[in-house]
Amino acid sequence: MEIKPKINTDADVINQYTGEKWYYSDIVKDHFFHPRNLQLDDLVPEKFDAFGMVGSPACGDMMSMGLRIDPQTETIKELRWKTFGCGSAIAATSMFSVMVTENGGMRIDDALKIRPQHIMERLGGLPNRKIHCSVLADKAFRKAVNDYFRRTNQPSRIIIEGARVIDPKLNITDKDIEEAVLEGAMDLESVQKKLKVGIGSPEIITEVEQLIRFYKEKYYG
Repeated sequence: MEIKPKINTDADVINQYTGEKWYYSDIVKDHFFHPRNLQLDDLVPEKFDAFGMVGSPACGDMMSMGLRIDPQTETIKELRWKTFGCGSAIAATSMFSVMVTENGGMRIDDALKIRPQHIMERLGGLPNRKIHCSVLADKAFRKAVNDYFRRTNQPSRIIIEGARVIDPKLNITDKDIEEAVLEGAMDLESVQKKLKVGIGSPEIITEVEQLIRFYKEKYYG
């Protein structure tokens, strides 16, 4: 007999403007009040085998994630995370961290098959308005995995989604450059320090510099 997560009949949150009611499963509330693998202090990229950060504190939700990976098996031995986000984002990321590290840890390729709906199933669901919160952990993890592939000189395995490739040798996209600028890289030297973009392809440097100027103007004026 399947045991379904308990859902309260009384709303956990009521929108004061619309009257919309949100219900959270006991599992969601447990992971919100007792988040697993949460990093309380700052995540230092150099202390991990892989690091990813998505979002921006200026516009709301932000997630940073660090991975420790067995280089022989590519098994994820540890996942630490930190977020400026809502309760649903905290619960979803906590559950995701459990999913990829339980039972000795998942291999990278298997962990990449986890989708936001799989996280929601383990949580017993989320309110419709909060489903996007489960995407934040997925995006941060994929960015961390790309960082691992770059660090281990595996550019052909870098995941490219909805972006234009700028450096075909390293599979670096315009989105990567945009995120580097959002993280504070304001000139070519700083962006290359993060991404190594253009170091082996001098013919793309002009385009990289144009993108840096474009994103600086877009986000910083």
